[in-house]
Amino acid sequence: MLIEVNHPIILEKITRLRDVKTPSQEFRALVIELGMLLTLYATDHLPITPVEVKTPLMTSTGVSLQGGNPVVISIMRAGNALLEGVLRSIPASDVGHIGLVRDEETLQPLEYLVKLPILSNRHVIVVDPMLATGNSANAALNSVASFNPASTTLMCLVAAPEGLAKIQHHHPDIRIVTAAIDNRLNEKGYILPGLGDAGDRIYGTE
Repeated sequence: MLIEVNHPIILEKITRLRDVKTPSQEFRALVIELGMLLTLYATDHLPITPVEVKTPLMTSTGVSLQGGNPVVISIMRAGNALLEGVLRSIPASDVGHIGLVRDEETLQPLEYLVKLPILSNRHVIVVDPMLATGNSANAALNSVASFNPASTTLMCLVAAPEGLAKIQHHHPDIRIVTAAIDNRLNEKGYILPGLGDAGDRIYGTE
């Protein structure tokens, strides 16, 4: 399932992210804010269980998350800012990290870290601001799938059609939540129009 979120507040923040004049501190804050907002769409499928709660006036019926909070996994390093936004919405979630760096010649991911909590039969949200070629996301999702989670959602800010096609082919059962679907990739595997290298812009590196 592909969910493209066309909400005015989210679209305005994406526009500011695209702007080359947006400084690193503001860029990072926007990614965190978008992580908080997109969490609502990334979690709207979670099963709930009715519970009774006593208010100051009477007993009322509410809900709890069936099976507890989802696990949130950041594809490092750019995913960490989105992760912070998700955790501001659901701070009790367990957290995992998958470290991948892209080989600029082959555009293939090189894995340098995998640290994950228990994933079996749990709902998982994998976060990475950019879905470009889909190679890094596919590698991360392969790692997640090997633990048989109850469901997996990939949450990103901007996606290219090429990356979407790759993920939908290799992982047809996962949910993809994105704030924008852009035009295409350039010859170097960057999204057009995109917003540049998200990791560099988040952390002020080159």
